[in-house]
Amino acid sequence: MKLDTNYMGLKLAHPIVASASPLSADIGRLRHMEDAGAAAVVLFSLFEEQIERDNAAFEHYLNAVSDSHAESAGYLPAADSYSMGPEGYLELIRRARAAVDIPVIASLNGVSAEGWTDYARQIEQAGAAALELNVYYVASPDEDGRAVEQRYVDVLAAVKRAVSLPVAVKLSPYFSSVGHVAHALTEAGADALVLFNRFYQPDFDIDRLEVARSLELSSPADIRLPLTWIAALYGRLSASIAASGGVDSAREVIKYLLAGADVVMTTAALLRHGIGHLGVLRNGLLQWMEERGFESVGDFRGELAQLTLANPAAFDRANYIHILESYRA
Repeated sequence: MKLDTNYMGLKLAHPIVASASPLSADIGRLRHMEDAGAAAVVLFSLFEEQIERDNAAFEHYLNAVSDSHAESAGYLPAADSYSMGPEGYLELIRRARAAVDIPVIASLNGVSAEGWTDYARQIEQAGAAALELNVYYVASPDEDGRAVEQRYVDVLAAVKRAVSLPVAVKLSPYFSSVGHVAHALTEAGADALVLFNRFYQPDFDIDRLEVARSLELSSPADIRLPLTWIAALYGRLSASIAASGGVDSAREVIKYLLAGADVVMTTAALLRHGIGHLGVLRNGLLQWMEERGFESVGDFRGELAQLTLANPAAFDRANYIHILESYRA
């Protein structure tokens, strides 16, 4: 039975990838993830702020947001509080490459094209198999939507000019037209799209009258939005598609593959159940395939994508109406 898949030119043994998380900061855990069955690992994100905190372009974006929201500067830790700086990150890539046989994908998180290109070159030289760009940017209320979309394209184009290794872009789900942005990024050279980045919203502490910051792990309920867009984009892009968000069991892995994902990424499941859960996900996928007589992942990938439907738009509208009418209090 064949579980192998191709993700932006990387030949993987199966579609289950350990996504960016603190687990990847340790070589011992990287080895554990490989032994547990990860097909590839995305390293935790290095932030643009860590690379060029004094960069003029970054300061512009920081000041622009700070002027609008007095609390916003508090979200950025002081430079000396980061757990690993740029040089340490490069050394981690070198050591990881020597320690494991699976592909190690680096991850950069930032907002400006200027902040990443030099470091992207160094990441390539350090031996990363690929690079994932996580453009996490909260637009100001007066910023034009087209300018926000163009920022993603500009960042990608700048990095693609700087490196020759495969580059993935981790997208936000909150564009007015996700499909349009996906096509624009593919045309700009994206080798893969990761759907989706999580938008971490703050909460309010009404007793202390301050902004509360907390991280909640994703749950299977979070699968619906990326599942919808992966099914809509499957077969319409030249770039690979990675699913991210809501994976807790093999059921979510299977659903994402049925929608058309090339790989399925998970962090929450590993933090919740332990690194050994990677084997549970892989074995669950294998068992499901055996029960249904599928010989390879390619036999059923995209089986429930929009392209398999005669009239996708009509189906989406009918499904929307059916869901609303089916609810009973």
